[in-house]
Amino acid sequence: MKEQVFPTHDGGRLAVYSYGTEDAPGERRVVVIGGAFLTALIYRPFSVALANGLGDGWAVDVYDRRGRGKSSEQPADYSMRTEIADVRTVLDATGARNILGHSLGGSVALNAVQEFAGTAHEPDKLAVYDAAVNIDGSIDTSWMDDFEEAVNAGNVGHALARLKKGMQPASALSKIPEPVLAGLMALVSRTKVNRMFRELMPSGVGELRAAYDEAEHLRDFAVLPANTHFMVGGKSPSYYKVTAQRLHAAVPGSTYELSPKGFHGSIPAAVKELVTDISEYFKG
Repeated sequence: MKEQVFPTHDGGRLAVYSYGTEDAPGERRVVVIGGAFLTALIYRPFSVALANGLGDGWAVDVYDRRGRGKSSEQPADYSMRTEIADVRTVLDATGARNILGHSLGGSVALNAVQEFAGTAHEPDKLAVYDAAVNIDGSIDTSWMDDFEEAVNAGNVGHALARLKKGMQPASALSKIPEPVLAGLMALVSRTKVNRMFRELMPSGVGELRAAYDEAEHLRDFAVLPANTHFMVGGKSPSYYKVTAQRLHAAVPGSTYELSPKGFHGSIPAAVKELVTDISEYFKG
């Protein structure tokens, strides 16, 4: 693993971690854009597995988005524009010609490539898994204000409860009365993973707002590359499937793949079946 830090357009910094063949050419490099509340460290098992699946001569570059890891905090004027500029920075720094986005990182990837269409930054291949894109209001964001209020108040249990109910509305946890769930979340917030969530919550508010507050329109994504690959987990919340199918229908020449056993965290969990599918897509 090679670690590097690159300056951003606005005086910040991005920490980038590379796996596989260090000097792999751009056409054999894949940039991984991670989801909300997750650091590049969480994607290390997947990045290693994907680099191995791609084989000799390939590299996987994963970076800490703003507000996490060794990258700088979100700037005062943070928005999706910041994320798009950061994708451009990583592509320039690594030379990578391929992009994979997971969850909210999928939203970043789609918005970035939409802007890069017809330019030197348009990737050779783009794949997203459970892309968190609010297509024509497909995602219920009514819980966001309450979540942000709880984060600002330092009420970790309540914030986690609102997040679980908002992001996983059909799960067993979502059926638990909120006061009870908040108490449970306060207890589990002491675990290592949930401590990370707690630390990243302020950044999470900003990135969720950037991705969800303004509903995207299908026509905006019609300019994506014809070989864009939309992937979704069969066990993921249903709105990811709805979004992926709508995007696939709107992008001529794109492909759609449902992983029957896949769940939303299948990528950071480095589920073998999914790693194999993604490797095969990028190898062509």
